[in-house]
Amino acid sequence: MENMVLNPLQLNQLDKIHNFMKTLLDHDQSGHDSSHIDRVVAMARKILKQEKGADEFVVLAAAALHDTYDEKLFANPASAKRRTADFLLSIQVDPKPILYIIDNMSWSANTFGQAKPLDLNGRIVQDADRLDAIGAVAVIRTFKYGFKHNRIDYDPNILPRDLQNKAEYRNDKQTTLNHFYEKLFKLQASLNTPAAKQIGQKRDHFMHEFVDEYIAEYESKA
Repeated sequence: MENMVLNPLQLNQLDKIHNFMKTLLDHDQSGHDSSHIDRVVAMARKILKQEKGADEFVVLAAAALHDTYDEKLFANPASAKRRTADFLLSIQVDPKPILYIIDNMSWSANTFGQAKPLDLNGRIVQDADRLDAIGAVAVIRTFKYGFKHNRIDYDPNILPRDLQNKAEYRNDKQTTLNHFYEKLFKLQASLNTPAAKQIGQKRDHFMHEFVDEYIAEYESKA
């Protein structure tokens, strides 16, 4: 089955979804601002061109809204989730398939939680989001998050952890560089679609080169 063609109503709904997202995330300073969302949506569109059988509207809506109740960004995620659901209902969009993807797509939910399986729509959104955490842009986003949370960049005496639970993962008493080892270097292997895997390979290689160069310069070996 070919990807669906969006009708004028759906295009209008996606515009409203984008504006709703911008009101919530435009001023984020942790690497989860609206520019991140725009890249994820653009990547989802790219993957959609190669993955037949997906629901284009659900994919693009979930990609646009996936950080609107992220627990890293909102003090009351449950309330933020209700706000997103109520907004979708207000524009005559069924929130269930969109919120299902958001609830089960994150790395932490899949690693430390009880995430439910994703269908093709969810796998595309997950890939698009994870690709923005791999590569050159990911390096900038990672350091932005570190600055926001007052993390030191690197300390050779603080080793990467073998994370066992979400509490350890959210612990800010860690270095920014260790985040590459604890999470970002693991993302490529978790990608779902052939298109994402191809893109992720190049981006992952860049991140490894960056971290190796950083450590070499820090230790005055470069």
